[in-house]
Amino acid sequence: MSEYTVGLLYPRRGPAGLFGPSCLSCTTLAADDINTRGGILGRELTVRPIDSATGVDNVTREVETLLAAGEIDAIVGWHTSDVRRALSARLDLRVPYVYTALYEGGESTAGVFLTGETPEAQIRPALEWLRRERGVGRWWIVGSDYLWARDSAKACARFARGLGHDIVGAAFVPVGTDDFSTVISDIARSGADGVLMLLLGQDAVEFNRAFAAAGLDGAFIRYSPLMDEHMLMASGAEATGDLFASAGYFDSVVTSESMEFGAHYFGRFGPDAITPTSMGESCFEGMLLLESLLTTARSTDVRDIMAGVERVRYDGARGTMGLRNGHTRQTMYLAQAEGCDFDVIDQL
Repeated sequence: MSEYTVGLLYPRRGPAGLFGPSCLSCTTLAADDINTRGGILGRELTVRPIDSATGVDNVTREVETLLAAGEIDAIVGWHTSDVRRALSARLDLRVPYVYTALYEGGESTAGVFLTGETPEAQIRPALEWLRRERGVGRWWIVGSDYLWARDSAKACARFARGLGHDIVGAAFVPVGTDDFSTVISDIARSGADGVLMLLLGQDAVEFNRAFAAAGLDGAFIRYSPLMDEHMLMASGAEATGDLFASAGYFDSVVTSESMEFGAHYFGRFGPDAITPTSMGESCFEGMLLLESLLTTARSTDVRDIMAGVERVRYDGARGTMGLRNGHTRQTMYLAQAEGCDFDVIDQL
């Protein structure tokens, strides 16, 4: 019987490229585990890496070519929302598609299944916590100029109205920006008490460095729904003061499931392996979800999978997961940066 090949769509360059190694290692771990359990319906699972950071048109063209040639049987991965939107519009139920990244919400395309965080579950309760515990109610938004940041900022504006917060300013910079001097000057005189960061990967790293260099890290709280340990390390411990993040997984989350995953991961790759951050670990979740979708349906046909989706369950690093409207239901955590690590301080 032929292999079952998953197209792993993840960033290998650009601002999100620092997530790539963790995405690949966590997917490799999941593939090993699935094959130990007998593969996908008796077929050995293999992974075909695809770089998601070559531009939307290039990515969709490559995926279409691989699908037409019968070289991939499913798509899993962490990649930006503009890529997801382009692909989901073209797949037409040909293969299951598991999108693992946090995103702006609202995806309802048939055959697309999502393990990532959405603003309602991830950002809104974090803003409530920061208002209640730290008194932050006047926010400046800085974001990378693409779909996720733009639409998440709109959601934040809705949350602000409901929570009695104020959005006192916003700026969206081109993806790949490394000069934030104008934005930082605007923030300094804005009257805000918090900066809501919707910046992608290395863009957030550059912002953190410039923010601290300007001496603003002691005057404003920063909060980001897209911040991991690799980004903290790249920013430098001196640039992460009063920086908060929320996610469904942190390497420092103390649950039996996360600790078991960490032991399994470092046992497989060694004690010096890269940290399995939220972005990378989401790919592990995505692979387990794909396995559960297919084994529950006892079929690789997307229509059969959709018919049995409400029965799908799997156990991962984030706990026992099920689906509602194509999205996994998961616990959210709030963490505060402590140098180059996160200290998980509350469950949201």
